[in-house]
Formats: sequence, C-alpha cells, structure tokens
Amino acid sequence: MLGEVLTRLSPAPRIERPTAQVVPFELGKNLVIAAVTAGLVANMDLTGWTDGALLGLALWIAFPVVVLASSVFHENVPVKLAALHAGDWLAKLLIIAITVAVWT
Repeated sequence: MLGEVLTRLSPAPRIERPTAQVVPFELGKNLVIAAVTAGLVANMDLTGWTDGALLGLALWIAFPVVVLASSVFHENVPVKLAALHAGDWLAKLLIIAITVAVWT
C-alpha cells in the first residue's frame, strides 16, 4: 500500500521479488510473530483486548522501535523511512497481540 513512499524514502535500490516468493516469506514471518505472541499471552495469563494491546505496545517498544532507532543513529537510515516501518510494526503487533489475547 505504501510501496511508492517506501521506494522514495529508501536509499537502497528496491528489489522487486515475485509474489510467489513474497507471500510465503511474509506468512512465515508473521506466523513466527503470532506463535511467540501466543506463547507470551498464554504464559502471562493475559485475556481481553486491553491486555493484548499493552503487550503489543510493549513488544513494539522493546524490539522494532529499538532496532529502527539504532538504524537511524548508526546507519543513517532516514527518519521518515524508519517511521514508516515503525508504523507497520505497531499495527502488526497490536493486531496480533489483541487477536491472540481475545481468542484465548
């Protein structure tokens, strides 16, 4: 959806991959995130959307935000590009954590 913005902001050349490669990669990556989140929800005995939202927010701050801030600081990644990725990760983690917490 934001591919044009990503292409404009990214200093690296964009590699177009065939959909046959992208879809399994993205599904696998998100299944790993969902499995780890489900394990945390179960072990922390979280229930309800607020617990899920808090876990998703905590995971977002602990991992993507820290990694993206480091890439801006150490590798001169443009702030707008890092913000675009941070927003993507926030949405992904909130959706997964809330879904898993409500479902359990």
